[in-house]
Order: sequence, then structure tokens, then C-alpha cells
Amino acid sequence: MSVSPDAIRRKSAPVAERKPVGRQPRTKAERDVRLQQILDLLQELHPNPKCALDHRNPFELLVATILSAQCTDERVNMVTPELFRAYPTVEAMAGAKVEDVARIVRSTGFFNNKAKNIVGAAQVVLERFQGEVPRTMEELLTIPGAARKTANVVAGSGYGIATGVVVDTHVQRIARRLGLTRETDPVKIERDLMRILPRERWIDFSHQLILHGRARCMARKPNCPACPLDALCFAADKTSAELHVEQSLPAPKQAKPASRATKRN
Repeated sequence: MSVSPDAIRRKSAPVAERKPVGRQPRTKAERDVRLQQILDLLQELHPNPKCALDHRNPFELLVATILSAQCTDERVNMVTPELFRAYPTVEAMAGAKVEDVARIVRSTGFFNNKAKNIVGAAQVVLERFQGEVPRTMEELLTIPGAARKTANVVAGSGYGIATGVVVDTHVQRIARRLGLTRETDPVKIERDLMRILPRERWIDFSHQLILHGRARCMARKPNCPACPLDALCFAADKTSAELHVEQSLPAPKQAKPASRATKRN
């Protein structure tokens, strides 16, 4: 399967002129070509993706990632400056009172549990790992509040080590829309992505899908007509050009009911 670069990148044409292009790959060779085209376009769109969580070291990233559960990165970034001013080191956080931490992180939701995990994580890092956040998946998973997603974020964005693929809601949604997985469980989605993606792309791929999900491939109303990946995407919930045009047209005027005189005639 081959799709011309012009067809893939055509995003400025009027919506009414937009035509479906490309076809679904049928062989492994065609799927490999399509995957490489997806990776190339994501790299072109987001050449230097960065973790959206503000941090200065792996421990701050660990704390921020724990806070990001069921919470936006923007909200986490609003909370962590005060938290790290109050507890600037692993030692300080390990000695913090859970209720004091909970007060600071309250707006992130599930604050009592998150505060307990943050203090517990600091204590484990201090006592078991001599104050340095570990680098391996096995060790990271022993830290309170750290599941595979958190471990992958810390290893990837904190140390540049590709231990796996971060699967958040954006990655889950877009990977399924692009047909890179049929799974719904994040662990199984990660397994599928690790199988088909080059290891050197594991870290950036997640950041790129997150950025793409925020900019174009939203959950409810994806902006498919303006998406450079449109020709390579066959998702069932795509917004089509025809639907977009129909929604932009004024509703047809309804005919006025005939008068009684007209009915008698």
C-alpha cells in the first residue's frame, strides 16, 4: 500500500472538496509501510515531544505522575510548585504529614489516596533506594502509587530509558482509531504497541499521540478533515467531509401550511 505525500498532507483544501483517499492495508508488508508513514508524519508534526508534566528531576516526575491519575496535566502543573516548595527533597517529602500533602494536592482529586502514595513513595525511595528513584520497571513497580504507566513515564522521561510504552487515554483512543490495537485494556494495548513499534520510538510515540489527541484527534469531535493522518485512518467514528458540510449548511425552510381557502380550492 502506498499513499502519496500530497494526499496525506492535504489539509488546507476546502472541506467540500475533500475526498476519501487510501485503502486499508491487507498484507503485513502494507501494514508495515502504513505504520512507517504514521510514524513519519507524527515525527513531522511533533519533532521534539516533551513530557507535559513539569519536573526538575526523576523524583518530581514520579510525584507529578502519581498526581496525574484521573487529573489533567495542567492541573497537576498548577499544584506541584507549591508542593515542591514545601517539600523540596525526597527526605522532606518522606517526613511530611499525609494530611498536609493532601491539603496541597486537593484539587487533583482522590487527594487523600494520592497524598498517602506520595509520602509512601518518598519513604520507599529513601529507605530502599538510598534516595534515588530506581530505573528499572521491576524496582519502580515496588513504589506506592506506581503502576506500569507511572513506571514508563519515570523511566522514559526521567532517565531516557525505554521500558515500555505509556498508555494514557489519548494513546489508548488513537491507537485503537488507527487500528494499531483492538484491545481496550491498557496493559494489552501496551503489549501490542511494543510488538509493532521500534524500541527507539517507544518514548516519543506516546508523547506524540498525546499531543495529537489534544490538537486534532479529540475524543468526541475529532478534527479529521484537518488531520494529516486522515488518509491512513479508517476509524469508525471519523468525522467525514460530507457530515461537516451538512452541519455547516442552514436548515431547509419548511413549507408553510396551506390556508383554508387554498384547501377549499
